[in-house]
Amino acid sequence: MSGYPQGHYDDGYDHQGHGDAYYHDDHNAHGGYYDNQDYGDGYYDRGGYYNDGAYAQDGGYYDAGHHDEYYGDQYYDQGHGHGYGGGRRVRDSEEESETFSDFTMRSETARAADMDYYGRGDDRYNSYTDSQYGRGYGYRPPSSQVSYGGNRSSGASTPVYGMDYGGALPAGQRSREPFPAWASDGQVPVSKEEVEDVFIDLVNKFGFQRDSMRNMYDHLMTQLDSRASRMTPNQALLSLHADYIGGDNANYRRWYFAAHLDLDDAVGFSNMKLGKADRKTKKARKAAKKKAEQNPEDVEGNLEALEGDNSLEAAEYRWKTRMNRMSQHERVRQLALFLLCWGEANQVRFLPECLCFIFKCADDFYNSPECQNRVEPVEEFTYLNEIITPLYQYCRDQGYEILDGKYVRRERDHNQIIGYDDMNQLFWYPEGIERIVLEDKTRLVDIPTAERWTKLKEVNWKKVFFKTYKETRSWFHLVTNFNRIWVIHLGAFWFFTAYNAPTIYTHNYQQQLNNKPPPQRYWSAVGFGGALVSFIQIFATICEWMYVPRRWAGAQHLTKRLMFLLLVFVINLAPGVVAIWFLDSVSPKIPLAISIVHFFIALATFFFFAIMPLGGLFGSYLKKHGRQYVASQTFTASYPRLKGNDMWMSYGLWVCVFGAKLAESYFFLTLSIKDPIMYLSPYHPHHCVGIKYLDAKLCRYQPQILLGLMFFMDLTLFFLDSYLWYIICNTIFSVARSFYLGVSIWSPWRNIFSRLPKRIYSKVLATTDMEIKYKPKVLISQVWNAIIISMYREHLLAIDHVQKLLYHQVPSEQEGKRTLRAPTFFVSQEDQSFKTEFFPRGSEAERRISFFAQSLSTPMPEPLPVDNMPTFTVLIPHYSEKILLSLREIIREDEPYSRVTLLEYLKQLHPHEWDCFVKDTKILADETSQFNGDEKNEKDAAKSKIDDLPFYCIGFKSAAPEYTLRTRIWSSLRSQTLYRTISGFMNYSRAIKLLYRVENPEVVQMFGGNSEKLERELERMARRKFKICVSMQRYAKFTKEERENTEFLLRAYPDLQIAYLDEEPPANEGEEPRLYSALIDGHCELLENGMRKPKFRIQLSGNPILGDGKSDNQNHSIIFYRGEYIQVIDANQDNYLEECLKIRSVLAEFEELTTDNVSPYTPGIASASEAPVAILGAREYIFSENIGVLGDVAAGKEQTFGTLFARTLAQIGGKLHYGHPDFLNGIFMTTRGGISKAQKGLHLNEDIYAGMNAMIRGGRIKHCEYFQCGKGRDLGFGSILNFTTKIGTGMGEQMLSREYYYLGTQLPLDRFLSFYYAHPGFHINNMFIMLSVQMFMIVLINLGALKHETINCNYNSDLPVTDPLMPTFCAPLTPVIDWVNRCVISIFIVFFISFVPLAVQELTERGVWRMATRLAKHFGSFSFMFEVFVCQIYANAVHQNLSFGGARYIGTGRGFATARIPFGVLYSRFAGPSIYAGSRLLLMLLFSTSTTWTASLIWFWVSLLALCISPFLFNPHQFSWNDFFIDYRDYIRWLSRGNSRSHASSWIGFCRLSRTRITGYKRKLLGVPSEKGSGDVPRARITNIFFSEIIAPLVLVGVTIVPYFYINSRTGVSRNEDTTPDAIIRIAIVAFGPIGINAGVAGAFFGMACCMGPLLSMCCKKFGAVLAAIAHAVSVIILLVIFEVMFFLESWSWPRCVMGMIAMAAIQRFFYKLIISLALTREFKHDQSNIAWWTGKWYNMGWHSLSQPGREFLCKITELGYFSADFVIGHIVLFVMLPALCIPYVDKFHSVILFWLRPSRQIRPPIYSLKQSKLRKRRVVRFAILYFVMLVLFLVLLIAPLIARNLGVVNLDDIAGSNDLLKELLQPLDKNNNDTMSSYTGSGIPKGMEPVASPGTYKFL
Repeated sequence: MSGYPQGHYDDGYDHQGHGDAYYHDDHNAHGGYYDNQDYGDGYYDRGGYYNDGAYAQDGGYYDAGHHDEYYGDQYYDQGHGHGYGGGRRVRDSEEESETFSDFTMRSETARAADMDYYGRGDDRYNSYTDSQYGRGYGYRPPSSQVSYGGNRSSGASTPVYGMDYGGALPAGQRSREPFPAWASDGQVPVSKEEVEDVFIDLVNKFGFQRDSMRNMYDHLMTQLDSRASRMTPNQALLSLHADYIGGDNANYRRWYFAAHLDLDDAVGFSNMKLGKADRKTKKARKAAKKKAEQNPEDVEGNLEALEGDNSLEAAEYRWKTRMNRMSQHERVRQLALFLLCWGEANQVRFLPECLCFIFKCADDFYNSPECQNRVEPVEEFTYLNEIITPLYQYCRDQGYEILDGKYVRRERDHNQIIGYDDMNQLFWYPEGIERIVLEDKTRLVDIPTAERWTKLKEVNWKKVFFKTYKETRSWFHLVTNFNRIWVIHLGAFWFFTAYNAPTIYTHNYQQQLNNKPPPQRYWSAVGFGGALVSFIQIFATICEWMYVPRRWAGAQHLTKRLMFLLLVFVINLAPGVVAIWFLDSVSPKIPLAISIVHFFIALATFFFFAIMPLGGLFGSYLKKHGRQYVASQTFTASYPRLKGNDMWMSYGLWVCVFGAKLAESYFFLTLSIKDPIMYLSPYHPHHCVGIKYLDAKLCRYQPQILLGLMFFMDLTLFFLDSYLWYIICNTIFSVARSFYLGVSIWSPWRNIFSRLPKRIYSKVLATTDMEIKYKPKVLISQVWNAIIISMYREHLLAIDHVQKLLYHQVPSEQEGKRTLRAPTFFVSQEDQSFKTEFFPRGSEAERRISFFAQSLSTPMPEPLPVDNMPTFTVLIPHYSEKILLSLREIIREDEPYSRVTLLEYLKQLHPHEWDCFVKDTKILADETSQFNGDEKNEKDAAKSKIDDLPFYCIGFKSAAPEYTLRTRIWSSLRSQTLYRTISGFMNYSRAIKLLYRVENPEVVQMFGGNSEKLERELERMARRKFKICVSMQRYAKFTKEERENTEFLLRAYPDLQIAYLDEEPPANEGEEPRLYSALIDGHCELLENGMRKPKFRIQLSGNPILGDGKSDNQNHSIIFYRGEYIQVIDANQDNYLEECLKIRSVLAEFEELTTDNVSPYTPGIASASEAPVAILGAREYIFSENIGVLGDVAAGKEQTFGTLFARTLAQIGGKLHYGHPDFLNGIFMTTRGGISKAQKGLHLNEDIYAGMNAMIRGGRIKHCEYFQCGKGRDLGFGSILNFTTKIGTGMGEQMLSREYYYLGTQLPLDRFLSFYYAHPGFHINNMFIMLSVQMFMIVLINLGALKHETINCNYNSDLPVTDPLMPTFCAPLTPVIDWVNRCVISIFIVFFISFVPLAVQELTERGVWRMATRLAKHFGSFSFMFEVFVCQIYANAVHQNLSFGGARYIGTGRGFATARIPFGVLYSRFAGPSIYAGSRLLLMLLFSTSTTWTASLIWFWVSLLALCISPFLFNPHQFSWNDFFIDYRDYIRWLSRGNSRSHASSWIGFCRLSRTRITGYKRKLLGVPSEKGSGDVPRARITNIFFSEIIAPLVLVGVTIVPYFYINSRTGVSRNEDTTPDAIIRIAIVAFGPIGINAGVAGAFFGMACCMGPLLSMCCKKFGAVLAAIAHAVSVIILLVIFEVMFFLESWSWPRCVMGMIAMAAIQRFFYKLIISLALTREFKHDQSNIAWWTGKWYNMGWHSLSQPGREFLCKITELGYFSADFVIGHIVLFVMLPALCIPYVDKFHSVILFWLRPSRQIRPPIYSLKQSKLRKRRVVRFAILYFVMLVLFLVLLIAPLIARNLGVVNLDDIAGSNDLLKELLQPLDKNNNDTMSSYTGSGIPKGMEPVASPGTYKFL
């Protein structure tokens, strides 16, 4: 079958003789309904699918006896004369084909289409026969045995029309046109030749590029054709013009009014009243006024114009009248001009309003006499070079500078870069436009409008642009953008807590009296909440001042707002102050009245500020009248309003969330802290010695310090509750909605399978417009069989399953007629008595069929006929993703650490599909051998069983390319490859063909038996309605293998279009290379060099990739999209035929398909109120679910977010755009800045900005429940976390962006909350979770210290509050411990809430059993530990990003994770984000466990351990005994290498890298090879690091050193005894001792290295390494010794020692961070200075050898400290894993958990050669010994002192007795520190409890 066409799903262009009996009157022998081969859709044409032709005589691979009537006849058309041989007709003559791809000459495309490169002697491609897919059946013998037919390529995708139909038919005639709906039969207002003339005229007048013109002509004609196919051509042109230029929703019209250009056109700039401006502009204005006065003759006209009504309404009326008077020809010209400007605009496409300005200048110029009188054409490229390139260069120079012809990124953060948005916003306001000055200082606006175009090239853009919003890296963005969140939470928290903490503001409170404060204090204390929220608003306003420059015309007037807020603040503060402090002496009624008023003022303030957006306070954008701010309103606040049910649902959701939250928080959180406040606030320890220098002050106030920390802890939990309730309510609403839509399997009234056939008829087929000539069953059967066969082709179903699922033809009762029998499948699903298996349980086929059935039960828009459906494009950006897996990748073990080949792994995951594939292949191979005449006998049969082994192992036996290719394709379709994506999305083409033939039987009749012409007609329709374009930015630079794979794609799918960047070396030396956007498809002719000749090649201004890549890639290819809608797809997605059949309903969701025949320009008609639909989201199915725990967690996340939450969010207007399978409204998005944003760094998550942009500019975003695409997710631990980090850092960047500012300060409350909780709230919540965990630990160590030193009271909550607490002077800590247990529950629930949506989602969509098994699998695989870890990674990513920046695109690994990652690599990757934090918290937990043990702490042990060991727990084969010790060896080597010569993976490298975030790198040294990376993180600004690197560690020091001092204060011992112990010096020795010793060692070794290094390194290569090793070893030993010293000085008291170590770690961390942040200069890229330090070779560093040693000395101090910590933490982590390691068969069990594969199906251990195994054995033994020695050492250091203490071997008093200094340092262990008494004291004692004489008041001597 000549080479290709028969590919994949057999786009088979070769139905040999379809009898199409179906449509003939005489039911010929082949029977009734079907055309005789089957549905003639090339889709399953016989050629490839059950073998027809040459070898089918014996019934193919069925024994002949097996056939029933139907199969014999029909499915295996038994070779009736149309085998592969000469039965094919040569192609019809195409010589006269008209093409339009170049307007005049016959295009290369047409020529290429005439050439036949599928064979004709070209043996090269024979290998790719149809069987290449592993889906086709027949095998192609070598070419010599076949006579080739003509080319069956599918024509050209620049269509080659006009095939000769011999007696063409009515429909045929239309389809000869390239744009059938725009045919020249008198209907069209402007013929396509006239349109072409318009384009040529514009090219000559403005100097556009020819190729761009051809491209845009095609673009416009496709749009006209698409629209005219469903409305009259006149209406089509009108509506298109309205969408682009003149209608209510056209961006151009909105801009025209926003920028006051109607006034400019009427009265000129000099007469407009403009807003604020800087000095320069004011001068220019004056000059312009003077000039206007000198030319008095204009005045008349101006006055006349001014007399007219100047209001917006009148202006709009004038605009409509103008538009209405335009001729259709003028409309075409405007459209053409706009498209030509847009098509060559490069980066300027990101600046929609700038583009509008350029278009307006061009349009004004075109209408001027100067332009009309021009004769000779303007030179090509004029527009590009004069208008666009200067703007492009300005953009580029903002981010890059050129050094030696290479682009180098400037080290600027966003607030110094004038980005796309800043440039664009210049054009929003007339004040901005008037800033545009030419080189000679004249203003552009002073030039008459018609002449501005010619002057545009002289504009000096550098003087024009300025920042309009500063994206400063700072946390205060959160204050401004989300001010209402803080108001609601802090306000409510204050009201609740102030009311419940009366003891704090009671004068002289006594617990035994429980005296209450005077009532006015109650009212006012709560009332101060009003002042708090006013303060938040004031703070938010001040922050806004920092971010929105005053010189921008759109900036709000903040002074007025600030004054007002200060007034409100005073009003909220004064009454309380007066009532409490100044009116104490007056009668109590006056202050009471004042404070009650105060309380109600506060409540009013709280509600007002919580509801009003910040932007709407006291005069703002949000005013409807007045023209001053119309631009900001248009472009930042025109979000579509919610109506009806949606609005009520939105209100309902938030009322539920906050109702539940406030109630629960009050009863659970606030009331539980009420008792601790009551008991702790008055409590002071009775006696205590205190510590030297601080006396007993600290010790007296420890309970109050603890209470303060508890308040803060409660506040963090208060924030967490809101998110918790949001998730719960959202889930409930979503489930309710799914019942309403019928998506759930629990909906009782939906019997989805038995109704499926009827629903296919009513919902998939456009039946309203069909004349019903055929029974519905006939039509349904064609669709259903197509779906089943497509699954068979994909090896999802075995042949016996297929037979049970197809519609069969059976003889009917009437003689000689046949009838259709439906498969029993439809009824069997509801009826339990059926036992047939239709597909393997839990298989992909089952999932797809059931989703299809379910989705058809939901409400769907009615489909239009295929002929009338809109055209759409699938756009796929591709960078370096795999195109097709190579054989090597499939069957070789890829990774050194992997134990399995990819193929093995895939076979484990898809066993059934592999079986189907193997059966297929064997049949193929048998046929081949038969074809070659080999006969089989008995003996061979036995032998063949053994011979079949290779098939089961690798899928082929002979290495002929056609077999290996099938295996490669089978694997590629189950991995995340571009091939999978394209073959999936080409299903659209198949679906359109199928629907077209099923719905238009007359087309099939028309062609009689000529199947080839029929196929061509179907192709033509598919090509007209659907385009697919892959943007392969690297195509021109592909490797040979990538090029071959791409070529393969083009041959399999000739209609696939590829847009790529073509580069030409510079014409002259020193210039920049020229870049082009080029487009090719499978019909382009092949050139000598293996490239293809592009259809369009459009020159660019320069390298378009200025940002993070993806958005630029989309932007350069967006000009090649066709039609009205774009579906954006990533290169790791998939699609299915049955989903593609619903495409017409999906496109109908845009609500543009039915239009009333009214001109949008009729003046006086009210404009349509409905906002246009900009984006339509679709569901995703994550096809990597069930691939082990991590893949499943990732899939579950996506499922809940992409489906469960998207459902409600779209309803309440909170959904944005997340890339992937979303459909975009092409015109809406491309006229508003494109489909993603592209400023480097800032727009890291490029897609979501398109969504925010669409929303604030007035587009609706919908979600579609019934359509889903497949999507791959990351599978390995590392790649999932890379993805998480990318999302997290991207969110950090979003917080800085102006879109968040607009949304946060302008949306109404319910919409704001929906936006907040769905996007930033998720990440801020993660940060709060991690904060609450840290706060909780801090509270616990403070509580632990208190509890360790005091005697707890006998507390009984049932007794009255006033009862004395016994024993007297005890510490009332029981309520505090109760509160602690409550907190644990809260934090526990917060982590586990993430499982609720997943559980509910499974429950509603798949039932109880699937939910239970999935959750059981998750919990059994420790996925909760993974959740904790991911939460920390998210929080850390956002936090790091807001402090340092450095967001960059992380290419996430898409492969399967079966490889084991070495310990050192994992440690270095996750130490910073989570291991360090985890180990700090674990130390604190260790202390609190030893002091305040309660059972609920077990959960904390689990979750904090998760932070430290998750990376290792989820590492494949982490616990295999041998590998574990080999790994240990690697880790030891990783720690020690890199000191005598640089090494990429070493500890020192990791240490330097983590430092450079703060220090930054030195500027590039040119010519040094390691200086290449241009993506360096810039040096962080000191203001940013100040909080995270200096303040935060300092706070940690504070909160850890306080409990340390307290625990050493000897509570309960009276002061008059001996001296106070000196805890301060003790902690100083322990904290700074190691630092001092390390500094000394480093200094000494520096001296040694300088003196001896250069000499010794001659003979001893390892000299530097040895010195370094000694220094590092010393630092580790010192750390361990210091621990013992601490233990000793604390008199062997374990809790005190741990507390000391916690404080020590905090102090050292703070000290090191201080050095790194403040004292270090920039880092060298190479690590010469580190090597020089140890080897003494400073002489090769030039001048730096003077300055570097000092800097390096500071580095060494920090490095040695960090090294010892890493050494110890790493070892402890390794020791923690020992128990797991010792379990027998743990590796098997661990793999079951990770991969979810049964032990029997598991991956074999690797096979080593004898030599390797010996070596491994030796290493394992050696390092196991080392490991256990270390373990014993660590244990001895811990246990020995405790044993010594208990046996009394070491008597401390003897040691200290002689030495006074030691005596001061040693902490005495007090035995007599119980100072409680059993008698009562106090004044409020109840009767019967007489006090004893008080033992004197507190003595503090």
